[in-house]
Amino acid sequence: MSEVFEGYERQYCELSANLSRKCNSASAITDSEQKRQKFSDINSGIDEADVLIRKMDLEARSLQPGVKASLLAKLREYKADLNKLKKEFKRISSPNAHDELLESGIADIHSVSAEQRDRLSMSVERLNQSSERIKESRRTVLETEELGISILEDLHQQRQTLLHAHNKLYDVDSAIDKSKKVLTTMSRRITKNKWIVISIIVALVLAIILILYYKISHG
Repeated sequence: MSEVFEGYERQYCELSANLSRKCNSASAITDSEQKRQKFSDINSGIDEADVLIRKMDLEARSLQPGVKASLLAKLREYKADLNKLKKEFKRISSPNAHDELLESGIADIHSVSAEQRDRLSMSVERLNQSSERIKESRRTVLETEELGISILEDLHQQRQTLLHAHNKLYDVDSAIDKSKKVLTTMSRRITKNKWIVISIIVALVLAIILILYYKISHG
């Protein structure tokens, strides 16, 4: 669910519960100035609730179809709740509201109070649900963050392992180069010694031939 929508939803639930309490308490106010101030506060709150409803509607319609459908269904409940608040405010703020209350009797007062309590209870329940969803979202974010940290640590260890292996390969390459140089030097020395031995053998053969020739010619 969209965190933006949840933020608007939480604000609306708090505002709706507050408006319900104000409507309930406004009926008992007898001072005209206090009642006028209370009605002004309720009217401003209803305007603010309208703005939040519109914001939730825009946010819901900008999301994926699957999420959008569920949010719009929930939004219809909030719109119905706000319409009830508007009707209640209109009823208690009408010029004949006091006379209507007297005529309706105690039973009607209890009925209205029960309806307001139900609406207040529903708003509180929705607020609690929103709080739980926010907590769940935060928990998911923390778990994701912990998983990300674990993955980064694993990647760091793998990088260190690769660097260590690379250094070992570099050392092996250096040792191979040194071995090649030694073998090349030894090969050159062997070749040189071989030519020296061949030269000595040739010299000995020539010396033997000369000695034999000398003996034969003076024999």
